[in-house]
Amino acid sequence: MKFESKGLISLEIDGKIYDYKLYQSLDSLSRTNSQRKSAKELNISHTVFNRRLLKAEKKLGVKITQKIGNGTHLTPEGLKLLEEFRKYLIQIEKTPNINIAGGHISTGLLESIETPFNLNIYSSSDEDAFELAKRGAVDILTLDDPLIAYERDINFMPIAYDYLVLVSSPESRNVESISDLEGLDFVGVNGSAQRLAWNSLSHYDIKYNITERVNSQFDAFKMVRNSKNLYTFLNASYFKGDELLKYDTQHVISVIKVNDDKPEIDEFIRFLLNDGQESIEKQGFTPMG
Repeated sequence: MKFESKGLISLEIDGKIYDYKLYQSLDSLSRTNSQRKSAKELNISHTVFNRRLLKAEKKLGVKITQKIGNGTHLTPEGLKLLEEFRKYLIQIEKTPNINIAGGHISTGLLESIETPFNLNIYSSSDEDAFELAKRGAVDILTLDDPLIAYERDINFMPIAYDYLVLVSSPESRNVESISDLEGLDFVGVNGSAQRLAWNSLSHYDIKYNITERVNSQFDAFKMVRNSKNLYTFLNASYFKGDELLKYDTQHVISVIKVNDDKPEIDEFIRFLLNDGQESIEKQGFTPMG
């Protein structure tokens, strides 16, 4: 599956998503007043076109088309839905900057480097940022961990490498080998690349306990540093710690292009993969070269 901006521009009504294909159908039908002509215009069969409308009506619980003579016209509800799509498209088109949303580590990296582009960067978990991308609300999605892309067969572009380090408080028990991790209590970070650490510990038959969970690596760091017996695995680009699992936890920091309608997005990604690599390395990440 590839991310395409048209497939991601969508509206949510009562918790249900209506995507760009429905907008295309309504927009065409508002001009042709003929399902067959609109289906031909969109290069789909009349059956597929009709099924698309019926599916939307079932989800909405209202009629969005009506037969008038030999033609098919939009009902007031259909016209209202089309207008909502158009307003949303206008809202997106009026945004001159590149809108980026992603995990705390990847967005923090982009915020820290100098670029010749105008960026709006929103930091959250990978999962929350992915939901924004699905709705077409951003131009670029960044991922701290490529798992979301792997699971959905989405093409992504690595821009840097990173790995995890073991972080603890100065008063915690000293850890000198992987076997010393046996039975320790950890703080888990949702949406981070920690899955690589947990998988590695399981591979080495190390029993461990995740006693706390947070949404930010910075929250995990504060919690661990203020404790006596808590540990966590955090990104080496931001935190200092033991490199016991360095090679087991190496992973890519990546970007996914969501919007195909802004040429500057491709220019920005090319910058990250070329001139921006030196700045990326200065921020503690391993460059792609």
